[in-house]
Amino acid sequence: MIEAEKASYTISRMCRLLRVDRRRFYEWRQRQATGPTPTEQRRADLTEKIRVFHVASDGTYGAPRILHDLREAGEVVSRKTVAKCMRLAKIVGISPRTWHPPTTTAGPNPDPAPDLVKREFDKGKPNLVWFSDITYLDTGEGWAYLCAVRDGHTRRVLGRSIADHLRADLVDVTLRQAVALRGHLPEKVIFHADRGCQYTSQQIADLAGELDLLRSMGRTGVCWDNAPAESFWSTLKNEYYHRHVFPTIEAARRGTYLWIDAWYNAHRRHSAIGYLSPLQYEQHLARQAEQTALQAA
Repeated sequence: MIEAEKASYTISRMCRLLRVDRRRFYEWRQRQATGPTPTEQRRADLTEKIRVFHVASDGTYGAPRILHDLREAGEVVSRKTVAKCMRLAKIVGISPRTWHPPTTTAGPNPDPAPDLVKREFDKGKPNLVWFSDITYLDTGEGWAYLCAVRDGHTRRVLGRSIADHLRADLVDVTLRQAVALRGHLPEKVIFHADRGCQYTSQQIADLAGELDLLRSMGRTGVCWDNAPAESFWSTLKNEYYHRHVFPTIEAARRGTYLWIDAWYNAHRRHSAIGYLSPLQYEQHLARQAEQTALQAA
């Protein structure tokens, strides 16, 4: 304002009336004339790159994941610097909402299994433990039900199915997807879930025998016994589902499958696996295995 009105009023008078330090005003005008300092220019450039990565994450990433995006792009930067740039630019990621543990009710004729996991969710290698659960999705046509199967080590979603019912067929289809994706496995996989009526059904017990899987179940109503599944639902709901409206069950199916396959599995960075995506991490493990085999040959 002072700069704009300097032809009409003296700078001294405007600074006095507006209670602005005249020396500060002249320092500001000098900076405007000479342009930003190297530090200011660096921060501006970094903030622009942060915006690009934030948009690419659909507005979900906070400082930790954007930091890894920047470093992968060749930037040498600290987490504190990224967080400060985001704070000044009012760029924020998505924080998990408060979560309330659900109650799982077994069916009338349950066929339960022991807990073979004991909350040791990551056994250190892929295909040792798979986790599964079912969640609800609200659509314009009524409730849809999403079942997912994930690898406990790589965090990859191996199977996902959405239906308009909660029958055991939903779990059947999803589990067959996971087995088809992985192919023949040298060891029996532990298939862990809660004690919902679908998982305790005779149909899934027979399917586990057919597919040579070891069934495992947490305790009824104890959400922490299947924590990885609940964590995945939190990510899905907060980063995708709650931000969209689905007029039909088919729209929910297409959108959710796309988010899981094209974003979560392929690109979303996961803190537990070195901020790689599940697919990147599995590729990393495959390269390590090849190098070990070559060295042993």
